[in-house]
Amino acid sequence: MFPRALAAALAAAMIALGVSVAEAAPKRIVIVRHGEKHTALTLCGLGKERAKALAAQYLSPTSPMSLIRDDPPAAILAMTLHTVETARPIARAWNMKLVAPPIGYVPIRNNRFFNSKLNVVNRDVARDLLENPRWHGKTVVMVWEHFHIASAALEKEFAGEEVTLRQLLHLDRVKGVKGGVPDTWPDSNYNFFWVLTYDRPQDSVPSRFEVVRQYFAEPFANLPSNGWGKPEPLPANSGCS
Repeated sequence: MFPRALAAALAAAMIALGVSVAEAAPKRIVIVRHGEKHTALTLCGLGKERAKALAAQYLSPTSPMSLIRDDPPAAILAMTLHTVETARPIARAWNMKLVAPPIGYVPIRNNRFFNSKLNVVNRDVARDLLENPRWHGKTVVMVWEHFHIASAALEKEFAGEEVTLRQLLHLDRVKGVKGGVPDTWPDSNYNFFWVLTYDRPQDSVPSRFEVVRQYFAEPFANLPSNGWGKPEPLPANSGCS
């Protein structure tokens, strides 16, 4: 779904039709990290519960708590095994097909080789979101891996490349954000959304950047909601790593 050749072909087609590749930004991009993990293969029980809670409340088609109830997503995207597991209940709630690349079904490995492959996915997805007219005026949900949302360490490791959504979506240039958009998504936080709003389709920088903290209602009110950069209060024997 995310091959570079497809992105190039789409860009060529837009040029042939006289459509500027800079006039295709979505209306909104809702970014959320996957749920808490157990191993490289699966989420822990808490992470699985968070995935269900997201589908039932914040990313529900019907809940009054939903960020997207009145703005159905044009796509629900995932990029890694943990994000796929988190996104599946959301996609089922909307009766939509989850969109993920082949590497999204491979156990994640935190090494340079694997990260370089995820970097390619990130670049292709970001380019498509900002250049493909199919997203114009639409909302897209991205269930993502936190290093590839924002990570100063990953950016340093791949210096000279654009590898995080913070770079690729030009979040460092968003105006009016006190202290600026964070350069790193903390390891301890699974409980926030980043919501990007584009006022005009030709914008390559979001007009607004909003941080939404997750406070779930019953029956999911037990899910942790730690402050940004603060330790997550995991229950004893949670099995979460």
